[in-house]
Amino acid sequence: MKARDNPINLYCLHYNECDPKKCTALKLNNLGYLKIIKKIKGQLSEAILLNPLSRRELKCEDSNAIKRYGLIVLDCSWKKIIQLEKHRNKNSRSLPPLISANPVNYGKWEKLNSAEALAAALYLTGFITQAKELLSKFRWDKEFWKINKKLLEKNKKK
Repeated sequence: MKARDNPINLYCLHYNECDPKKCTALKLNNLGYLKIIKKIKGQLSEAILLNPLSRRELKCEDSNAIKRYGLIVLDCSWKKIIQLEKHRNKNSRSLPPLISANPVNYGKWEKLNSAEALAAALYLTGFITQAKELLSKFRWDKEFWKINKKLLEKNKKK
């Protein structure tokens, strides 16, 4: 499957606070898997927004909105996460507790990078092929699926 063949439109609201060499969002953008955006406006305001501070957890029912409008991940430094408060809206969703497999935050709970967050969201809402394709661009992809298998399966049924 090629990036342009993926059924779900993926976006990243990018704050440019990371090391560009380690940034998974920038890599996915360069590979054509997502589009970097500067603000959420127009039809994108209907997309599901992944926000770790949201009180509403992503559910399988969100798949219709994701299919129609897309999925947005926020990419900023975990040290400045408080700025995500301004992105709480009706379509803001958090992920269930998952474990990071990337080299920067390996083994830490709920410190996913953008690629992990998007892949988990796609998986939980039934877009499993696209989730696996997306994460396959990183050498730690198999580790992510391995350490989160039970958590993902448990939450996929909600």
